[in-house]
Amino acid sequence: MKQLTFPRIHALLAQHGLWRGVAEHSDAVPTLPDNFPPGLDSEVCTNLACDSRKAGPGTLFVCKGRGFRAEYLADAVSRGVRICVAAENDKPAGTGGALYPIIVTDVRKALAVLAAEFYGYPQERLFTIAVTGTKGKTTAAYFLWHILTAAGKKTALFSTIDTTTDGKTFRKSSLTTPESLDLFAYMDKAADAGCTHLVLEVSSQAYKIDRVYGITFDVGVFLNISPDHIGPIEHATFGEYFACKRRLLHNARAIVLNAQSSHFDLLHREALAQNVPVRLFRADDAAGYDVSLPGDFNRSNAAAAINAAVLTGIGEQAIRAGLAAARVPGRMEVLTRATGGTVYVDYAHNYASLHSVLGYVRHKHKGTVAVVTGSTGNKGESRRQGIAQALDELADEAVLTTDDPGDEDPAAIAGEIAAGMTGRARVRIELDRPQAIRRAFALTPGAEDAVLIAGKGADLFQKTHGVEVPYMGDVAAAQLAAAGERRDGTLRTEVG
Repeated sequence: MKQLTFPRIHALLAQHGLWRGVAEHSDAVPTLPDNFPPGLDSEVCTNLACDSRKAGPGTLFVCKGRGFRAEYLADAVSRGVRICVAAENDKPAGTGGALYPIIVTDVRKALAVLAAEFYGYPQERLFTIAVTGTKGKTTAAYFLWHILTAAGKKTALFSTIDTTTDGKTFRKSSLTTPESLDLFAYMDKAADAGCTHLVLEVSSQAYKIDRVYGITFDVGVFLNISPDHIGPIEHATFGEYFACKRRLLHNARAIVLNAQSSHFDLLHREALAQNVPVRLFRADDAAGYDVSLPGDFNRSNAAAAINAAVLTGIGEQAIRAGLAAARVPGRMEVLTRATGGTVYVDYAHNYASLHSVLGYVRHKHKGTVAVVTGSTGNKGESRRQGIAQALDELADEAVLTTDDPGDEDPAAIAGEIAAGMTGRARVRIELDRPQAIRRAFALTPGAEDAVLIAGKGADLFQKTHGVEVPYMGDVAAAQLAAAGERRDGTLRTEVG
């Protein structure tokens, strides 16, 4: 039975320098560690939650998150919660003697520490491979999952797209890297299901807000680095973003590093300083392998997976079979139109990834290259200028559209991208995404032409004002548009 005793909670938090004390009631100052309120030292928590809807009697409730509100705690107390964990600046008030708040110096680190203990340190029951980088994390993770599966290893996968805790049943992920409580719960579930290996993407945010605090991965894969995720609610500067990414190098028992990455000298010095095995890779390492996804950038992702697999003890036969069989939803999916033209669907959503994909498309096709893209709202505002730059450099036609606008006006986001373009590519704004795809098709009627639909990949929703509004998906929208075409690129009359 999973449980946390109060003495153990105190010991763990003190060990990590997180303990401040216990407030005997919500309006009191913290007491000394050895002066617990009567009866509290024998308290046993059989549940751990940071969502009041999952709380009840016996729950240790953690007051976590930028958007945490007092009513969440009140709801937890009404459901029977007697003990909570909170940061000193957010000490609960107004609950009287019904609640004992444990005050900590950092509530997110505390949640990770407590979750690891509660779930019995499941990372120690799995061989863990963590992948980070500005672009390619999902593709490299899927390559690795397919390689390990081909080698007969039952492998869990936590990716931007999908999560599987049993190696065969997949569900849509809500975060690139789960919150620490969910992460440890998923790892525990994977180990209980018989998984021996785990491949997961680790985002910069995961280190910034301590989702992976306290975890040392068996292999850490560092793919590349370029400016991204810079904005008011993500990273203030590139330096902060880069520093968060590099934390993986300090929390891995072996490192796979891209020898062709920007800032390689710094990365290499930092990796060598950890005194763990370090393998360098280049895109050429994948030469001679049948890689299922096209493009030189995917050769680099495959090379990363090959080297990580070698460190994991996987043989050549499984590596070849896994790379040949790998498919990544929403990454370089290719459709052929009745006109002979080609359609690519890819998740590319910043300068580095969009430039790489467009470079491949431009090299493959002599005709007109049209791009359907947008940019997300409320985060990564710096991406918009990068998208404009990539379109300027390599696109002929740009149809700017909606891509998870959040609380922002999608027309304003599209306008920002358009304003950053210098005029090489012709720009149109069509906020209805399926209609934008149809417009791009109309602009590319020739057999030598190509359309790149970028940004959403396999997503089946649009994030708008906090709601995931259902969306048919870019592949389905492209198939629908193609089904309505004649061979000359004009619409069939029955489709209208």
